[in-house]
Amino acid sequence: MITNIPPLFKKPYFYIILLFILHMLFLDSNNFIAQYKIRRTLKQLTQEKEFYERETQSYQNENDQLMNDPEALERFARTRYLMKRDNEDIFLFMDKKDLQGN
Repeated sequence: MITNIPPLFKKPYFYIILLFILHMLFLDSNNFIAQYKIRRTLKQLTQEKEFYERETQSYQNENDQLMNDPEALERFARTRYLMKRDNEDIFLFMDKKDLQGN
C-alpha cells in the first residue's frame, strides 16, 4: 500500500475542483479550444475590417478628388474607360502573352 500520499490528495474538495477544471477545459461548450478558435476568427475578421476600412477611405478620397477636380475626372475617364476627344485616336499596346490568353 501507498503510505506517503500528500494530504491534499486525501480531501474530496481537491477532486471536485479537479473535475470542474477538466470539465471547463474540455467538455464545456465554451472550452479553451473553442475560445482559441473564436479569438483566431476575431483576429482575422479584425484584419479584414481594417483592410476594408482602408480601401473605403481610399475610394472615398478618389471620389472626392474626381468630384472636385475636372482634370482628374478627365484623366480617370481616359485611362479607365478609354474615352477620347473627337479629334484623337487611341492606340493600345499589348504583350504577346496577353493576346494568347495565358
